[in-house]
Amino acid sequence: MNQTAAKTNDLELRNSTILIIDDNPTSLAVTATYLEESGFIVLVAKDGESGLKQANYNPPHLILLDVVMPGIDGFETCRRLKDYDTTKDVPVIFMTGLTDIEDKVKGFEVGAVDYVTKPIQRGELLARINTHLRMQALTQQLQRKNLELQQQAFELKVAKEMAECAYIQLQRLAGLDGLTQIANRRRFDEHLGQEWRRMVRDQTPISLILCDIDYFKPFNDYYGHQAGDNCLRQVAQTIDRLVKRPADLAARYGGEEFAVTLPNTGVEGAVQVAELIRFEIEQLKIPHHRSDVSGYVTLSLGISSQVPGYESRSESLIAAADKALYTAKQQGRDRYYLAL
Repeated sequence: MNQTAAKTNDLELRNSTILIIDDNPTSLAVTATYLEESGFIVLVAKDGESGLKQANYNPPHLILLDVVMPGIDGFETCRRLKDYDTTKDVPVIFMTGLTDIEDKVKGFEVGAVDYVTKPIQRGELLARINTHLRMQALTQQLQRKNLELQQQAFELKVAKEMAECAYIQLQRLAGLDGLTQIANRRRFDEHLGQEWRRMVRDQTPISLILCDIDYFKPFNDYYGHQAGDNCLRQVAQTIDRLVKRPADLAARYGGEEFAVTLPNTGVEGAVQVAELIRFEIEQLKIPHHRSDVSGYVTLSLGISSQVPGYESRSESLIAAADKALYTAKQQGRDRYYLAL
């Protein structure tokens, strides 16, 4: 520490408040004079009871405490000071003419930090006071720094959690179709790739259903784009609601087309899902006066199912489902067709 910093610290210590508890008027006056001349703010009490009250009312930075006093002695006074939240951290230095080692040990046991021997020597008194005030100041500084670090750690944790949540939200939004609020084509491609590789390892079937709204362009032209968007949303949300297993995925494939990925699902299960989707869309009873197959919105569906091989690619599943969808349309729409 440089000299300027040391002088600044000494000035700060001199402004500290010190409470003297001593029943001896002469000793009390002498000690108070030493401290006042050194720039300390001095409070005095003539017995333990009044000292306790004053310390709790206006906690000092340090307490000088006589050991031998009428009423409650210094040991009991110190013990009570350490019991109170307001004074438990205030350093206590005993002033005593006692020289017995057991008395000193007892003083440390009840919470004192040091002893000065009576008659008080000014130099020794000031040296001990300054030492313990500096220790107290350093302890408080470390406590404040620790609290700051804990607060910073908490804030960093909160910021990290918020960033993780934001990242998850961004990832979720990046995989959503803005209009229908179901998975988009990007998410479909990622999911199909992941599940295809998993089915290769497990050697279990994966199925794909491609769905297309029948005569959607005439619907848009007749009812308008807003009605067309509402139709897409209703169809998408209905398909998404019917796809219940965690690994299944309903996605907007493009335009008025939707895709349903069904891992661990063979032909029979895929057909059941396709029949359910076609039926539920019909039950929405969305009017479609420009359809050649129904007075309501209907779907055509193409189904493909494969057990992926180690040399095969997911594009083959898509191509088969797309071909089956084309066949369903050729055969009159409002139906499904299973790729053979």
